[in-house]
Parts: sequence; structure tokens; C-alpha cells
Amino acid sequence: MSLSSLNAISPIDGRYRNKIEALASYFSEEALIKYRVYVEIEYFIALCELPLPQLKDFDNSLFDKLRDIYRDFSEDDAKKIKDIESVTNHDVKAVEYFIKEQFDALNISKFKEFIHFGLTSQDINNTAIPASILEAMNDVYVPELHILINKLKDLATEWANIPMLARTHGQPASPTRLGKEIEVFVVRLQEQINLLNDIPSAAKFGGATGNFNAHQVAYPSIDWKSFGADFVQRLGLQHSFPTTQIEHYDHMAALFDCLKRINTIIIDLNRDIWTYISMDYFKQQIKKGEVGSSAMPHKVNPIDFENSEGNLGIANAVFEHLAAKLPISRLQRDLTDSTVLRNVGVPFSHTIIGFKSTLKGLSKLLLNAEKFADDLENNWAVVAEAIQTILRREGYPNPYEALKGLTRTNEKITKNSISEFIDTLEVSSEIKTELKSISPSNYTGI
Repeated sequence: MSLSSLNAISPIDGRYRNKIEALASYFSEEALIKYRVYVEIEYFIALCELPLPQLKDFDNSLFDKLRDIYRDFSEDDAKKIKDIESVTNHDVKAVEYFIKEQFDALNISKFKEFIHFGLTSQDINNTAIPASILEAMNDVYVPELHILINKLKDLATEWANIPMLARTHGQPASPTRLGKEIEVFVVRLQEQINLLNDIPSAAKFGGATGNFNAHQVAYPSIDWKSFGADFVQRLGLQHSFPTTQIEHYDHMAALFDCLKRINTIIIDLNRDIWTYISMDYFKQQIKKGEVGSSAMPHKVNPIDFENSEGNLGIANAVFEHLAAKLPISRLQRDLTDSTVLRNVGVPFSHTIIGFKSTLKGLSKLLLNAEKFADDLENNWAVVAEAIQTILRREGYPNPYEALKGLTRTNEKITKNSISEFIDTLEVSSEIKTELKSISPSNYTGI
């Protein structure tokens, strides 16, 4: 049975495939194989440029043809490598044999034993995977996140002067502005991006146990540590040294923790907007033909925010496991990181689905200005803070207690009852005028 959107086990390869198609170039099995080929080819070229004595006669004009092996890498090439793997039962060794076949085709067979020279498979994996993550971050993740942030910025500007009743502990509180509340999320996300930019993309490259043993015994006069650092750096990564056989993954864990925090912020946003919709602060654009409920035809559900929350929650669960598991490996290595790393694309996919769903939901919001105004007008008690603070300024005795006596009852506080209370205060007429000028819609701070 061939794979289709209907028989795929995971929804990211089924129902949601069209939303995350771009990530296949970084996290699919074919992509992983391609990145391994990329590292192997660039490593061979780096040995030629060193140069190793046995490679000093290599024709450097062939570098472009070597790079074409990964630049023109196709699904058929990936299948050839998988066929080789079916015999070797080793995925990285299969890549090495595939490249050796390409060397044969280019009539450079005499150099092919320097493919994968002195390396272990983790030098390839622990360079290929960080490279794929880095490029996926730059090419897909960051642009999608910035689209969402820019939408929030636009809404923060559009709604900058919309006064809104705040709610702390779910109860009416000092008024705020809708745009400012959206801006809170913009700033939170931007600060996490700043932290994200400080996390290195690290790679391990140092032989069977990280010490360049094979390299050193073959060519003791070469500074292999500097070579490894330079090689990894030219791939856009940071060289981890010393290591065991595998990358220690501490930086990768930091990345996943940061991505999890970003998702948590967006989950917080989703829940706030969902609640505002339930409070009738927002209506939602209706799309002809859509159904909100199979039983209740009137419903327009906030499904985009719910979809996003669910997908970001799954993403965070996997990111959390990756961050907790990857830095732990028995002695110089065990194999648990290998199978876990094959799932890196899963949380990225659910994250992108979440970003797109939140963006879709935000784009459907219709501001219900009348509801904002009604809530403010029905909650005059919230100006009590302002009144008692001005009375403190004026040295009025026990102002907090006076306002508490007025407002902490089950009777409705109105504009008139506030005005009548102000009239009872023993303050100047100027202060009374100042106090009466305060309303829930203008007491919104800076």
C-alpha cells in the first residue's frame, strides 16, 4: 500500500501535510541522507584543501562536480542508498559506499578511501542533523514565526486605543488597552528570539571517541583539533570539543527548551483570545459553507486557536523529551539518541501547524467595540483604585478603607454612585472635579 494522506499514521504526513511540506527538505529520511552526503563531500574537499599528502594531486577543479552529488541529490539517489543499507544494515556506511560509486563514475577511484577517512558515523550524523536543524530554523521556522509576530504587531497598532476592562483572577480589574495586551505577547516573543539567537548550533567531529585517534595516528604532525573546528565552522556550526563519540547535545537541548517557551507563549495567547471570543469581545468572520457544529447551526467555534493549542502542546511534549533525553548517554555513547533524533521533525511540524492556525484565527477576528464599552460601563467599581490613590496624594485619612466600604459589596457600582460618593468627600471642589473626570474608559494607564 502506497502512503497517502488517508492512510498515513501521523497527521503531519496526512491531514496536515500541505501545511508542513517545506519541512520535508530538512527532516525527512531523504533529507537526512542528503545532509549526510553533504557532510561527507565537504569533509573530503576539506582534506584535499589541507592538503593530505595523498590528496595533493587531486584536481581541485572537480570540487564542483563533487558538490553536485549533494546539490543534485534526488529521490532515486536516496533509494540507491537505502538499497545499499539493506545489505550493510548501516545507514552511514551506505552513504560512504554510494559516494564511492560516484567517485568511480568520475574516474577518481584512487582517492575514494579518503571518503569518511578516520571518522565514525556520529561525526556525520552529529554534523548533518545540526546543519539540517539550523537551515530549517532559518528557512522555515523563523519566517513563519515572524509572520505571526508581524500580525500581532499590526493588531497591537490597530487596537492601540481600544480601552478594555482587565481581569485579574477572572474578576474586573483596573482597565487596560487591547493593543497593549497584544503587545505583551509581541515583546515576550521577541525576547525569546533574542535568546534563541544566542544558542550555538553545535556539531561533534572528532572520530570514534572524540579524540581524533585515527587522524592523529595516521598524521601526527597535523593539528586535527584546529582542522575539525575550522571544518565545522565553514558549515556554519560550532565545534564541540572535547566530546565522547557523540555530540553532548547541550546546545540542542537549549534550543528545544527555547522553542518550547515560544510555543508556551503562543498557547497563552491562544487561550486569552479564546476567552475574549467567549466573552463576545470578538466575533469571527463567517466563511460560506462552513459548519460550526453538527447539531447547533448557529455556532462559529474558535477552532483555529484550539487547533493551535493542541498542536503546540504536542510539540512541547516532544521538545521536552528531546531536551531531557539527548544530553544523557551511557559512558562514551549509547544508541538512544539515534532513534530519538529521527523524530526532530515532529515537534517542528506541530509547531508550524500551530503558528499557521493562530495566524488564521487572528485574521478572522472582528472587534466587537460595543461589548468592550458595555463591560467598562458596567464596572465603575474599577475606578476606586484611581480615586483612593489621588486621595492618598492629598493626605485624605484612610482612603483605601473608604473606597473598600463603597465598592466591596454586592450592590452594583455605577457612575452615579461613584459621583455621589465623591460629593461626600471633604476635599476641594477642584479635587472633586478631578475625581469625577475619571472613568473606566479613560483610566487605562500609559
